[in-house]
Amino acid sequence: MSIRVRFAPSPTGKVHIGNIRAAIFNYLFARHNGGKFLLRVEDTDIERSTPEAIEALFEVMTWLGLDYDEEVFYQTSQADQHLEAAQKLIDQGDAYKFAKGDSGEAVLYRIPFNCDEMEGIKTVGSAKFDVHQDVAVKVDSTGISFAQISKKGKAMETEACLAGFKDLQVFNADNEVVFTINDNIDAILSGEKSFVIDNAARFEFTRRSVGYTDLVKGELSKPLDSMKDMVIVRSNGTPIFHLSNVCDDITQNITHIIRGDDHVENTYRHLLLFQSLGGKAPAYGHLPMIVNASGKPYSKRDGDAFVGDFQDKGFMAKALFNYLSLLGWSPGDDREKMTIDEMVEFFTLERVKSTAAQMDHKKLTNLNGQYIAEMDATEFVDTIKGYLADQDWFNTCEDEAYLKQVCALMQSRTNLFADCSGWSYFFTNEYECNEKAVKKTIGKPQVAAQLIMAKANLAEVSEWTVDNIDKALKATAIECEIGEFKLHQPFRVAITGVTNGAGVLEIAELLGQEEVLFRIQNSCTITE
Repeated sequence: MSIRVRFAPSPTGKVHIGNIRAAIFNYLFARHNGGKFLLRVEDTDIERSTPEAIEALFEVMTWLGLDYDEEVFYQTSQADQHLEAAQKLIDQGDAYKFAKGDSGEAVLYRIPFNCDEMEGIKTVGSAKFDVHQDVAVKVDSTGISFAQISKKGKAMETEACLAGFKDLQVFNADNEVVFTINDNIDAILSGEKSFVIDNAARFEFTRRSVGYTDLVKGELSKPLDSMKDMVIVRSNGTPIFHLSNVCDDITQNITHIIRGDDHVENTYRHLLLFQSLGGKAPAYGHLPMIVNASGKPYSKRDGDAFVGDFQDKGFMAKALFNYLSLLGWSPGDDREKMTIDEMVEFFTLERVKSTAAQMDHKKLTNLNGQYIAEMDATEFVDTIKGYLADQDWFNTCEDEAYLKQVCALMQSRTNLFADCSGWSYFFTNEYECNEKAVKKTIGKPQVAAQLIMAKANLAEVSEWTVDNIDKALKATAIECEIGEFKLHQPFRVAITGVTNGAGVLEIAELLGQEEVLFRIQNSCTITE
C-alpha cells in the first residue's frame, strides 16, 4: 500500500506550533515510509482564509523545509462535490434536512440504525438506566430526547441518535413497556411517525459502540447512545468541516490521518461517514497536545505560540523543526539533536507518546544555540546584520572587519539571533547599563578605587593583548590584596554595563585600550 498523508490546515491567521508539529509528524511518517506528503488548504472560511493568511502558511512551510508532493489542494474547489455527497446521503437515508427556527434547513448526517455490519461497530451488550419521569421522552426521525437523573435527583436533558438505542424498550414506573423502537423504526426513519412518551421511568436497549485502533493511543471506542446526529451542511447551504474533510480524504486517497487529539471525538463520526459515502476509512493516529508547565493547553499566554514568533526572535528553522519533532516523539534513545535525515530514518508512530508533551522554551533556546554555533562564520555574520539593522547604535558601524571580530567572539555564545540587540557595548560607549549590577559591583567605593588602580596599570600596557590585560588585572589584585579574579566582574560591568557574555579579557582586547580606559573612568565617575 502506498502511504498518502495530508496536512490540512485552515489558514485564518498565524500558524500555531501545534498545527505545524502535526505537519512535521505527517512529513516524517511519509518520508520514512516512502509515501506522499500532501498539503490541503481548507479555505472554506472565506472571511478569515485571506490570501495573506494562506501566503503566511506557505512561507512557514518553505522556511521549515516542509516540501509537499503534488499540487496544493484547495478545499473550496470541491464545494460542488461536497454538496453532491450530502445529497447522496439524503437519498440513501443516511442524512436528512432539518429546520430549526427561522434560519433555514440544515443537513444532518444520521448514523445508520442498521449499522451492525459497518467497520468499527461492536455490540457491547444489554444496557439500562432510569430516566426522569417529569420530562417526556420524544422519539422522531432526528433522534431521541430524554432526561437522565442527576445524583441530586434533578433532570439532565439530553439528545442522542436513534442508532444508539437498538432494541429500545421504554418502561413506565409500573414496569410496563410503553414503547418499543423495533416495532416502529421504519416509520420513524421515514418521518411518518413520531412519539411523545409521558411518565417514562426506564430505558432498556442493546448498547453498541464505534471504535478503532488509534496508531498512537491504542484501542478507542465510544457508545452510540452518547452521540448525536451531526450537521454536515449549514442552513445557508455551505458544507461543514466534517463532510468536506471526509470527502476530500476520499478524493485524495488518504491512507493515514495524523492529527491532534482534539479531533478524537470527530474521528468516531468520520469513520462511519466514510463508509456511508462508500469510501474506506484511513488509519488514524492522534498526537498528544502540547501543554505548559501546569499541564494546561499551551497558548500565547505561555509564551511564543506561533511559528512566526520564533522566526522573528531568531530561532533557526532546523532547530525548531528538531525540537517540535521530539516534542511527543522519541527515536528510542536520549538524543535531543538530530538531522532531518536522521529523523526520517528513525520516525515511527509507535514511538509517539500518548501523553501530553510539555513545551520547554529553555530547552528549545539551548538547542537553537547549538545550531547557531555550528553555522558557517560568514553565514552567521550575514544573518546577524539583518537583526542589527534595526538598532540605532549599529547604524554608525562601518567597519566590516570589526563586525566580523565581534561575531567571531559572540557566535558560540548566541542562543538567539535577536540576542544581538544586547551587543550595543561593542559599538558605542553610550550603552544601557544594568543598574542593579552597577550598584552591586562598582557602586561600592572600595571597588571603584580598585578599578581606578586597574586603569593605571592597564594604561601602562604597551601591547594590548589578552595576556597583557590579564597580567595588569592580576597585578592590581596583588596591590589591592584581593583574590586573583576578584576584579573581573567589576571590570566587566565597568566596560560593558552587563554581568555576562563573552570572556571579559577578549571583550577588552576587542574594544581597544583607549576605549577601555575611558569606560573605566566614566563608570567610576558615574557611581561617585
